[in-house]
Amino acid sequence: MAIGIIGAMKAEVEGLIQALAPVSQTTVAGLTFFQGELVNHPVVVVQSGVGKVNAAMCTQILIDHFSVSAIINTGVAGGINPKVAIGDVVIATHAMHHDFDVTVLGYDPGAIPSLETSCFEADPNLRQIALAAACSIHGDKRTHSGIIVSGDQFIASTERKKTLAQTFNAICAEMEGAAIAHVAYLNQVPYSIIRIISDQADSTAPADFHAFVAQIIPGLNQIAMEIVRTYSDCSNR
Repeated sequence: MAIGIIGAMKAEVEGLIQALAPVSQTTVAGLTFFQGELVNHPVVVVQSGVGKVNAAMCTQILIDHFSVSAIINTGVAGGINPKVAIGDVVIATHAMHHDFDVTVLGYDPGAIPSLETSCFEADPNLRQIALAAACSIHGDKRTHSGIIVSGDQFIASTERKKTLAQTFNAICAEMEGAAIAHVAYLNQVPYSIIRIISDQADSTAPADFHAFVAQIIPGLNQIAMEIVRTYSDCSNR
């Protein structure tokens, strides 16, 4: 079975799509899904659009229409933990919605009522493969792992950044990963989130985001391809 690869923005997936061979296209709910082989293994690559609703819908389509065996979410993020720098890679151990808030009803921040967990663990095998790939390609000192938090907000505030660090022990923040993790969890499909840091989620974030995205994505693509190769080889044994 194919591995699904999701990126929110064109810049996050166009290099992977260009590397596919052969390639076919299927459009579902306005999204174009590119099917082909990446490093000689079947994949489905898609640009979901920005935000959690888009990401959740895209993930469910990959599962229902393409029967993917696993999902990789690739893209950029804002650094929350001070140990991560622009250009560093983060592999999720877990993902949470930072903007899900029913604390007035007595729940913890991010907790989702009636759900067994609100902190969605990445597949351990896929996570270890992603970490090994990132360390090999990007270097141990520039590879990190931890909790990635997601919300329908571009974080560009030092105060908000501090809150996310203190409340969730987050390593970085973005806008799709927790939705993908949430849907993957409900469907019992393995997932991994890999992120490269484009900004520091503070007042400099908008300028840094535009300045660095194009420079840092190619390195992330190499990691994604190595994950596909290794995970597929292991699954086929």
